[in-house]
Amino acid sequence: MDKMSKEQRSHCMASIHSKNTKPEILVRRYLFAHGFRYRLNHPRLPGHTDIVMRKYRTVIFVNGCFWHGHEGCKYFVLPKSRTEFWQAKIERNRERDLEEQRKLAEMGWHCITVWECQLKPKVREKTLQSLEYTLCHIYLEDHKVKRYEMQEEERVMAAEPDVEKK
Repeated sequence: MDKMSKEQRSHCMASIHSKNTKPEILVRRYLFAHGFRYRLNHPRLPGHTDIVMRKYRTVIFVNGCFWHGHEGCKYFVLPKSRTEFWQAKIERNRERDLEEQRKLAEMGWHCITVWECQLKPKVREKTLQSLEYTLCHIYLEDHKVKRYEMQEEERVMAAEPDVEKK
C-alpha cells in the first residue's frame, strides 16, 4: 500500500515536470561548456525532443528511468498500488518513444537517449564524454569528403609531353 495519502501522492506527482529536469540541465551544461550549440524542444520535429542539434542532425532524449521504463535499472520499480495503471502508462511511453525515434530516423536524424541513471555522479563524466565522442563521430561521418576512384584510362595529365616529335 502507498505510504502517502491520495492528496499527497497527487501533489507529489503533479510537481514532476517534463522540461528542464535536473538530468536534462546536466547534459545541456556539459554540451554548452564543450562548445556544442543546440535548441530545446524543437516544435517542427515529431515528438518531444529534449535537445536538438541541427549541425549534427541529432536529437538527444534525456529520459527518466521510471517514466520511460528503463529495463534492468534499479530506479525503475513499478509502484505497489495501481500496478495495472502504471504498467499501461509506462508501456504507452515506451511505444511513443519508439515511434518518435522511428519518425526522426526516417527524416535522417540521429537519435541518442541518455538515461537518468547514466547521469549519477559515479558514471556521469564517462557518460558525458561518450556523448561528446558520439557527436563528433556523427559530424565527421556526415561531413566526410567522398573520394571517387577514376579508371586508369580516364586519368589525363594537364600538361602531357609531346610524344610525336622526331
